[in-house]
Amino acid sequence: MTYSIEFSSSAAKALTRINKPFQLRIVGVIEFLTLDPRPPAAKMLRGGEHGRWHVRVDNYRIVYAIEDDQLLVLVLRVAHRREVYDR
Repeated sequence: MTYSIEFSSSAAKALTRINKPFQLRIVGVIEFLTLDPRPPAAKMLRGGEHGRWHVRVDNYRIVYAIEDDQLLVLVLRVAHRREVYDR
């Protein structure tokens, strides 16, 4: 069973601004999330972010939500670690 991926508009825009080598690594991790949306490296966010997960790719973070009933991974944010949680 594979999940589909959807990007929020801000996540898609942020991904295009990241330099190419990191961009390719991030896209590779996102593609892997279609097979296993809860890999061992992923962690659930604490605090008020219930149901949201994050995974590290070097100094970047991918914040996403999983909708098991629709087999969907919704990528909410892609940003550098110093910026990703500032909202």
